[in-house]
Amino acid sequence: MSMPRRAMKEMGFQACCLLCDAPDEKGVLQCKTCISHHRTVRDQIAKAPADDSLIQFAKEILMMAAAPHQYDHDEVHGPALVRQQQLAAALTERKPLPKSEDVVEVFDKMRASKSFVDESENVLEGKQGMIEAMYVDQEQLENYGARTVPSRPIEPVDRRDRVGEDTELTDRLEAATQAQSAPEELVEVVEEQVFEERQQKRAAWQSTLSDVKDLLDEDLDI
Repeated sequence: MSMPRRAMKEMGFQACCLLCDAPDEKGVLQCKTCISHHRTVRDQIAKAPADDSLIQFAKEILMMAAAPHQYDHDEVHGPALVRQQQLAAALTERKPLPKSEDVVEVFDKMRASKSFVDESENVLEGKQGMIEAMYVDQEQLENYGARTVPSRPIEPVDRRDRVGEDTELTDRLEAATQAQSAPEELVEVVEEQVFEERQQKRAAWQSTLSDVKDLLDEDLDI
């Protein structure tokens, strides 16, 4: 097991380093060859047609390897992703838990400082404001649930300018949000993959709704 190289982490291939026997030294030929090969693979995936089934599968695997903690619930790849996280944790230096004496010392210093007193006063003032905001006076209680005037005309609402939700824009924004946790060089790949998945799910849902509507229409005709 080797410490993941920075270049491999940026491309999302750090799992390969965790399963490699290369020494943790600079300028290792084995690492240079591996990085060059994986960079070529990454570029080929990015340039390939988005509708290619094999490329879609490669993107999914790459997304899982780049962020194993987000996909370790997967029925097929979950165990491997959990193992990847365990290997990475084994290389991380564990910090000792703070002692009770250290915690007491920190609180003593906070109590002795003037800023601690000021912050406490601000918190109390904020709570008082919340209590006042939650207070309901008697007049509000008397008017609660009062009937409207039936004879009062209600103007109809013009909905012609309401085009509805822009689902494509919504999916784009959601894909961009999820891609932020991916390595910098994989952001575009992850964003496109998430967007395609959301669009496919929407299309499948619309198809299901259409089938249900057709069944209901047939029953009404009968």
